[in-house]
Amino acid sequence: MENFENYTKADYLKLYERPLEELIEIANEITKENFDNTVEACSIISAKTGKCQENCKYCSQSSHNHAEIECHPLLDIETVKKAALSAKENGATRFCIVTSGRVPQGEDFEKILEMIKAVASIDGIHCCASLGLLSEEQIKRIKEAGVERFNHNLNTSENYHSKICTTHKFSDRVNTVKLLKKYDIEACCGGIIGMGETREDRIDLALSLKELNPKTVPINILNPIKGTPLEGYEDKIDEEEVLKTICIFRIILPKALLRYAGGRTSRLSKENQKLGMLAGINSVLVGNYLTTVGSTPEEDKEMFKELDLVLQ
Repeated sequence: MENFENYTKADYLKLYERPLEELIEIANEITKENFDNTVEACSIISAKTGKCQENCKYCSQSSHNHAEIECHPLLDIETVKKAALSAKENGATRFCIVTSGRVPQGEDFEKILEMIKAVASIDGIHCCASLGLLSEEQIKRIKEAGVERFNHNLNTSENYHSKICTTHKFSDRVNTVKLLKKYDIEACCGGIIGMGETREDRIDLALSLKELNPKTVPINILNPIKGTPLEGYEDKIDEEEVLKTICIFRIILPKALLRYAGGRTSRLSKENQKLGMLAGINSVLVGNYLTTVGSTPEEDKEMFKELDLVLQ
């Protein structure tokens, strides 16, 4: 097999021109070299939904956008713990507490710490969180409370970031991920494809992720939501391009868990979802997403069985 270690950005761009079948074969071989046939399953809960002050163009929860969603303040601790127990019953080994907004403050943050402790106390569940641009002190405290992994996506390339969001910088996201690693919290850090970015942007994103070396890389496919600036963006990426991008990410990030996240059920056919897993997806967000619907646990388990993959 080729040695991709010294590939330049131009070399990766040429890879995109190869037939999909060839790319899947390469990516599958890389995956088998670095992983067994297990799939990590993670479930999430939107513990606080909507009224976010950031202006991310893809997001239904931004107060700058006009998506019709049901907003709610921070959930109570017992509701979150019950959701984590339900996720465990459905095969998830990780449960992520997600809140909207730039950063939780005051009483909300103290309550989130109690949520983390409650979820972390469940046998067989690893507690994850996605809470925005936390300070160093907040990161220390969530670590002490029991967070093992923290999701903080770069979303897109540094070059394209300002086309998607202007209320914070690309470097803010990078610095947050570096702080997480400083305190031995695993980084779950990926992006969204299909927002109008170029292939070069996707490669730049993957190379930025390679520098950060996250444990898990979620690959979201834009699900254009009415009321956001990116509604009507269904034609910005097709299924073959999604699959080729998964292959490129696997080649650039051979040792990262690549996770199917938002958009996989609405933007990929079942057959192409399977091809994505052959291409290197070995972590899956199960159940529903933040404000959109995912697949059922039964559907996912059937797909894993057909591919001879085992939930871990």
